[in-house]
Amino acid sequence: MAFTNIDADTLEQLRASGARLVDVRTDAEVARGVIPGASHIALDKLPVRFTELNQEAPIVLYCQMGGRSAGAAQFLTSKGFERVYNLQGGINAWAAGGLPDGNLT
Repeated sequence: MAFTNIDADTLEQLRASGARLVDVRTDAEVARGVIPGASHIALDKLPVRFTELNQEAPIVLYCQMGGRSAGAAQFLTSKGFERVYNLQGGINAWAAGGLPDGNLT
């Protein structure tokens, strides 16, 4: 099972339908701003914290530019998660799209 890459507009649709948004960036990156409503599970903590996620619910992962979250998405699919999405371009693409920026600095 593979994950699906999505854009910022699709992210907004998934959020509206109740998808869980997970930020896999570092604590320092998260301190600069997040997408509103996101949970934070740093990429290096995901292998021990993925059980906190509902395997049946849609999950959207993001990082700064999309690379680390793609790795996180691959990890979750390897653990049996089926509705996994990666925000292409990460929070940078989301902010560039003019969407609410969660006080990014």
